[in-house]
Amino acid sequence: MKKITLFCCAGMSTSMLVTKMQQIAKKDGKDYDIAAYSLDDLAKGEGSDVILIGPQVRYALKKVQAAYPDTPVSDIDMRTYGLMDGAGVIKIAEKFFK
Repeated sequence: MKKITLFCCAGMSTSMLVTKMQQIAKKDGKDYDIAAYSLDDLAKGEGSDVILIGPQVRYALKKVQAAYPDTPVSDIDMRTYGLMDGAGVIKIAEKFFK
């Protein structure tokens, strides 16, 4: 199982995105643990295979990378996030799987 963790400001809008991602992963038979949290809950990224941050907290990219130096950390582009494109976000995450 691969663990994908998303961070944003409050975790609410990203939770909707996570729901779409979970539906797509299930439909495609992918065993992914996907969750979203507020940036204030940064410790929740422990054990993640990849961490993605919403465009509204892109300013914190270096902070998240410093907190998880051994975990790939990337931002979600504004278009993909704004469209709530669950498949697109999964593709971003999958680029980092080894």
